Amino acid sequence: MRLIQYLNAQRQPAVGQVAADGAHVRTLNRFDSVRSLSLHAIASAASLTQVVEANLNSQEVDYLTLLSEGRVLPPLTHPDPAHCLVAGTGLTHLGSAAARDKMHQQMQKEESTLTDSMKMFKWGVEGGKAQGNQPGTPPEWFYKGDGSIVASPESDLSMPDFALDGGEETEIAGLYVIGNDGKPYRVGYALGNEFSDHVLERQNYLYLAHSKLRPCSIGPELLLGELPSHVEGLTRIVRGNETIWKKEFLSGEDNMCHTIANLEYHHFKYAQFLRPGDVHIHFFGAATLSCADGIAVEPGDRFEIEAALFGQPLRNTLRRVKSPIRFKQVQAL
Repeated sequence: MRLIQYLNAQRQPAVGQVAADGAHVRTLNRFDSVRSLSLHAIASAASLTQVVEANLNSQEVDYLTLLSEGRVLPPLTHPDPAHCLVAGTGLTHLGSAAARDKMHQQMQKEESTLTDSMKMFKWGVEGGKAQGNQPGTPPEWFYKGDGSIVASPESDLSMPDFALDGGEETEIAGLYVIGNDGKPYRVGYALGNEFSDHVLERQNYLYLAHSKLRPCSIGPELLLGELPSHVEGLTRIVRGNETIWKKEFLSGEDNMCHTIANLEYHHFKYAQFLRPGDVHIHFFGAATLSCADGIAVEPGDRFEIEAALFGQPLRNTLRRVKSPIRFKQVQAL
């Protein structure tokens, strides 16, 4: 089952179930957000699927019209964006067979000769899938921002004027709500464009934190239930009417060196991330990057990410915007 959040004809938020044809949405009674739907399911000790099925009505809306009119919202939001934490983990995916072979060859070297990034990847390969109830090796972790940075499907991804790059990062994101009992509950999964400044990051890996403080986009659809162990899709960059780059991507645990449970544990083990009612968007890592193939994106380029499992593609357009603060503008009180 897949859900979307959207604005109805009265421009009010609503929740709908994507129909089997992928072009229509059945509307829900009672609930105007996936968050409220999820909190009700938690309180009722019911699954999201059960709550959705109990509240579906016979009305359908045209999904493709919602997308074309920019009325589809990110699939999980909080009414106060400050209570949505956007974060992620890196060095989690194995990549193509050729990339795997190259990495394994590099990992055969003495650990003292490996870069810090390669050391962390090696630790993930060796210990990211611990068996039983024991946690595995911690992954790389980064903070992106709060809910204010999450762009809707079909909208712009803003590259600030001080940025050196605004490149796509095709990922799957886990979407979570913290229950009133202080426990994390996974609502589902969504396609994501994590979007980073790769040119800045390549200058020095310690610039990673800066490079991640950018907008992102998820959706348009929320996939309920468990993620298959193998997921494949396609990412493309369109400039005008020309596709300047495209590449298949692989995800799911068969293509990762960490289990999703391990990534979740090492995020939610921190007490400050367990505030009742909060929302979390957590990116699980990228397997392909256009910048790795020498692509330099430009304002106006359109990112398109698709996978049959997730329904309609996630599309966003790159825009350059002015920073809201200029050098030496901060004033002392």
